[in-house]
Amino acid sequence: ADREIAALVASSLAYGGVAQILDSVSTVLDRLGRPRRALLGCGREELRRMFDGFTHRWTQGGDVADLLWGARRVIERFGSLRACFEGALEDEHETVHPALCDFAAELVQPEGCGYNSLLPCPPRGSASKRLHLFLRWMVRRDRVDPGGWDGVPRSKLLMPLDVHMGRIARRLGMTGRKSTDLKTVFEVTQAFRRLAPDDPVKYDFALSRLGIRGDEDVEEVLSELMG
Repeated sequence: ADREIAALVASSLAYGGVAQILDSVSTVLDRLGRPRRALLGCGREELRRMFDGFTHRWTQGGDVADLLWGARRVIERFGSLRACFEGALEDEHETVHPALCDFAAELVQPEGCGYNSLLPCPPRGSASKRLHLFLRWMVRRDRVDPGGWDGVPRSKLLMPLDVHMGRIARRLGMTGRKSTDLKTVFEVTQAFRRLAPDDPVKYDFALSRLGIRGDEDVEEVLSELMG
């Protein structure tokens, strides 16, 4: 119950430098304490006061408070973020995209959080990298991803595509598209699905590190991968 809220916070702030991300996520979680208990025990204005003065690049404390308020409204209505998402996911859905659209809409319902710097709009063709990162963390379970949402098949996950992963996917010939949008996400995920049908995002962590770390020759590594 705490993990899904912490994951939503961490993934939503996952833009910018790694050190800055870690510092900002730690600040938010330290102020919350036990996330679920804190959310259900706070009013909207109390949340705004709690994060007054917080900044993460162009994100302000009010954005964080509004996102958390949207999460609280979802938890009050469905019992958990998991129940909301899994309830929107149908067997016939090939990917998590339709359920993610519904999930984001629930967060921004009237008196929810509204769209801001922390929440993309999946129906409008956004790559929604941070929301897909959130799903990767919550659905997969291994030494990298903690898991917990066992009702969502890993096979339906979509790649959390950012500039690093996009560049690597193009270099590997997985897409010829230059834009990093939803269509590119589908193309890249489909390419990985041919390698790992049951878990197409399993390589995300390992490959994206190549783009983030500065001590590897990315082109050399990719050349080796391509044989």
